Amino acid sequence: MHEKAPSSSARRGDRLRRLWAMLGDLTRLRILALLQKQELSVAEICEVLQASQPAVSGHLALLRSEGLVCARRQGRKTFYSLPPEREEAEARLSATALLLLEESGEADRDPERLRKVIERRKEETRAHFNRMAGRLGGAPCPGRGWPAVGPLLARLLSPVVIADLGCGEGWLSQLLAERAERVIAVDISPKMVAFAAQEAKKRNFANLEFRVGDLQNPPIPLSSVDIAVLSQALHHAPNPAQAIAAASRILRPGGTLAILDLSEHSFEDARSLYGDYWLGFSESELEKWLSAAGFTKIRIQPLDPDPAPPHLRALLVSAIKPIHPRKLTPLPIHSRE
Repeated sequence: MHEKAPSSSARRGDRLRRLWAMLGDLTRLRILALLQKQELSVAEICEVLQASQPAVSGHLALLRSEGLVCARRQGRKTFYSLPPEREEAEARLSATALLLLEESGEADRDPERLRKVIERRKEETRAHFNRMAGRLGGAPCPGRGWPAVGPLLARLLSPVVIADLGCGEGWLSQLLAERAERVIAVDISPKMVAFAAQEAKKRNFANLEFRVGDLQNPPIPLSSVDIAVLSQALHHAPNPAQAIAAASRILRPGGTLAILDLSEHSFEDARSLYGDYWLGFSESELEKWLSAAGFTKIRIQPLDPDPAPPHLRALLVSAIKPIHPRKLTPLPIHSRE
């Protein structure tokens, strides 16, 4: 006589019991609490938890086996995040466990350690571009030549107010200022901003202003620009999804976001040579982040690969901030390793 197969409700009950047992470990709970806020690598999680790499990797493997975390590999690194969707019962179970963790006080120091980890991401980018200020014009940067920028410029309308986010030495900002009513250029590196402002002053631009600031919180008033440009800047952002959401906030309803960035690649040396944090992006990633930020009419156009090694390909992206915004779906935190 055949044994009766467990019912769907019995299987679901078994899974919830397994999850509850999984969430009973303090370290695993602390990992989930961190990934609720930010996508992180194993090394970054180890630093926040002050735990060994083998121990953290073991916990992550268990969490992955139950679908509680996602992993995404980029070059030699793997980044971890929470899954985009969860069953309601599982989500409530996790939320309850995380609330108990918060009330216990066992993870009270984790948020400050996480803040320092993320701040170091920004500081590494700032330090790289402080070193490169005044030298980028002649530095070979794969996939970033002016032939790739040309199509982006062709889409711009005049006269408009433009934000150039992650402007570097400001060469694109100057090109934009030739056509725009006003350009506000932002970069995280004070030395880059000083150099860019000095170069722009030589050409007597009255409609071009440079500001020191973070892509994820640019020093630009809300709903004040017609076009926001992220040209080869997004792969330097600690959290690209937050940078896209920030661009949406400063755009007027009906405004356009234009992104020029690298398609996902495996040229690991880009991290040390060019200060890249991310090795490009997939089209699906960009579309997900843009949609989560409320953008519509998303267009992603792959450009021809760079003829010089390592033959990287750029993506040209445009999206519109709707005049009547829709209700947004919360975006799961972005992570890679």
